[in-house]
Amino acid sequence: MIDNKELNLAWDFVNNTDRNIFLTGKAGTGKTTFLHKLKMKSLKRMVVVAPTGVAAINAKGMTIHSFFQMPFGPLLPDTDSNNAAGFNRKFSKTKINIIKSLDLLVIDEISMVRADLLDGIDRVLRRFKNRNKVFGGVQLLMIGDLQQLSPIIKEDEWELLKPFYKNGFFFSSRAYMESEAITIELSHIYRQDNPKFIEILNEIRTDTLTQASADELNKRYQPNFVPDEKEGYISLTTHNNKAEQTNNRELDKLKTKTHTYRASVEGKFPEYAYPNKESLILKVGAQVMFIKNDSSAEKRYFNGKIGKVILLSKDEVIVHCPEDDFNIVTTPEIWENINYSVDAETKAITENKIGSYTQMPLRLAWSITIHKSQGLTFEKAIIDAQGAFAHGQTYVALSRCKSLEGLVLNSKINSSHIISDSNVRSFNKKAEENQPDEYILKASKTEFQLNLITELFDFYKFLYPIGRVLDIYYKNKTSIEGQVETPLNTMKNGVTELLKVANAFKAQLTTLSEEAESPESSEALQERFTKAISYFDAQTKLNISTPFKSFGFTTDNKTIEKDLLKQFDTLEELLTAKLLCFEGLVTGFNVNTFLELRAKSVFLAKEKPKKPRKTVVDGTTNLELFELLRELRNSIANREDLVHFQVFTQKALYDMCETLPTNKRELKEVNGMGKVRVEKYGTAILEVIRGYCEAHDIKMSDAKEIELFEAPKPKRKKGDTKKISLDLFKAGKSVDVIALERDLNVNTIIGHLADFIPSGDVKITDLISETHYEELKVIIPKRKFENLSDLKHQVDAKYTYGELRLVLDDLSK
Repeated sequence: MIDNKELNLAWDFVNNTDRNIFLTGKAGTGKTTFLHKLKMKSLKRMVVVAPTGVAAINAKGMTIHSFFQMPFGPLLPDTDSNNAAGFNRKFSKTKINIIKSLDLLVIDEISMVRADLLDGIDRVLRRFKNRNKVFGGVQLLMIGDLQQLSPIIKEDEWELLKPFYKNGFFFSSRAYMESEAITIELSHIYRQDNPKFIEILNEIRTDTLTQASADELNKRYQPNFVPDEKEGYISLTTHNNKAEQTNNRELDKLKTKTHTYRASVEGKFPEYAYPNKESLILKVGAQVMFIKNDSSAEKRYFNGKIGKVILLSKDEVIVHCPEDDFNIVTTPEIWENINYSVDAETKAITENKIGSYTQMPLRLAWSITIHKSQGLTFEKAIIDAQGAFAHGQTYVALSRCKSLEGLVLNSKINSSHIISDSNVRSFNKKAEENQPDEYILKASKTEFQLNLITELFDFYKFLYPIGRVLDIYYKNKTSIEGQVETPLNTMKNGVTELLKVANAFKAQLTTLSEEAESPESSEALQERFTKAISYFDAQTKLNISTPFKSFGFTTDNKTIEKDLLKQFDTLEELLTAKLLCFEGLVTGFNVNTFLELRAKSVFLAKEKPKKPRKTVVDGTTNLELFELLRELRNSIANREDLVHFQVFTQKALYDMCETLPTNKRELKEVNGMGKVRVEKYGTAILEVIRGYCEAHDIKMSDAKEIELFEAPKPKRKKGDTKKISLDLFKAGKSVDVIALERDLNVNTIIGHLADFIPSGDVKITDLISETHYEELKVIIPKRKFENLSDLKHQVDAKYTYGELRLVLDDLSK
């Protein structure tokens, strides 16, 4: 990229501020080259999209509709009608994470993007990133030229949209008007170097063509011009059928042998994005145009270069171009269709090839439509602008040519051929008057850095989930057990205090930043920042992180449970992000470091093993029993086709873990356990509780051994019941059958038999599948856990408590 003032300014605004930018400029001013440089060198996490398939392939990005999962057709603001059109389609977790961690969205060929489509992008970004900021707080770089091709809007679509928009261009969208975007216009033209031709093109572009310029241009009018086939002229026309007819007619004139080259399409590559014909028919003598830059080191051709076929073979096409003293041996090129994902290790947004199109990078080129010529450069061209029907067509056609000398007009150009939209003229005039300068750049840099620091110390997002949990709890106190109110109120008070401190700190930062080139370079600000990090980190851990760890609940109501867990996850993600950033910026503020940490935090909370969210608290230590009884309840409910609380309620489960009833009289006293439930499920429940007490050496009084509905039984030795289970196992009966025969819980039988593993009477793989055994031997040593219940919540639900205990015992030998 050749150095120039506007390009340098654009680069600084994109990479060092958060301003939304419309990068425009005349044809040939280097907009596409700028985009390619940005993709290679920018440190911001970006995604590139474009309105059409061909534009997306050329920009090496995705279409807007594909990435944002937009329905086709009008997107009406302030209505719910979009639901039926699929506007609220479900997004994958990967795409949601990409959007959440996105810094920069690049939209190429923005002139073709409709206003409602840009508003649709705004809605999706707000939905997944920040609903209170335009475009969700993502920076937009919009690249294009409004004097070139405009958005396509059918009459019936405009009837639906015109109540909401002044016109169909992107700049009339609500989001754009709210975004306070700056316009940077590139003025240095690389394509043409003739000052007179540049002046003529500029007058056509701005609909100010003077008679003198029209006269100069029309000197190129040659109505009966027949090009020498060696010179490589291409004809630009307004309609596709005209171009097709010309190409087919000229190809038919050639008496040489026909060769057909068929494209190879792999994976996903939509037909509308094919860069040329899937079956390309060529003959020696055919005039062709290269449609891709040479991917080899030699760079022998570029997109738009014209030549003639001189030799054809099965795998090669040899082309000679008039300006070259060598022949070009052309072989198939590959176009890739990509989507975006997140690298599992680095968490960087990566481009993934999901399909490819392999074909000779050529198309017949006696004629091409003006629409398809956008972005190309021709040495020699014949322009037919007589049928111009759309805004910008004449300008696009003429600006493809490098010089006046290489230009031939089929018809004279006058003001009637220059179709220019008044809305575009008005927008461009305002933009031209308000071009940003170095002063605005410096102010934008400072504002960007202050915004990032403010975001770092802003705890406002914590208020909603905390308030929501408290609201649910107060409205449903009788349905929720656990530590909710105290830790949440502690967190709420901590957040409120931090918000006050952050507000005062923000004012200090603004004052300090005025005395330096930027906040990042201010020694005084950096010193104040590191002290703030230390304070906020300590207060966050004390008043938010610590009480958050003690938060826990149980409930029978699935709706309440789902909402509480959702808020819990939100709080966990917010807290993880804050602590990660505080830790990473402890030595001072750095923009790139903060952006990297912010992106990383999106994925960190999701990777960490989840701690128990539903837990027995308030001093209860029998967490393992809680899970064993819950497993029992679920198995009974599944067996008898019941809802789980019909077996026993969450309140009863909580009370059983607290009181440890070991006979039916005590079980009946548990809240919610009446005579009917005790008769139906009491035996199984008591076996679990007794087994737990026995395994943990919890002494049971003599009174607890007496059943309410049975005569007292002689006290049985511990060893006797285990021996009975072993004898039945040796007789060939399975654990499930033994549990059924003995009216005991499966986990109890497993516990009995596990005692005989050291003697060799029972093998561990008799009690656990070999697959689970091998998996757990690898998984358990990698986990840090305080107790068996903690471990249970860190591993897949398919592993039972009994299996975990068996493998733990085996590993401890």
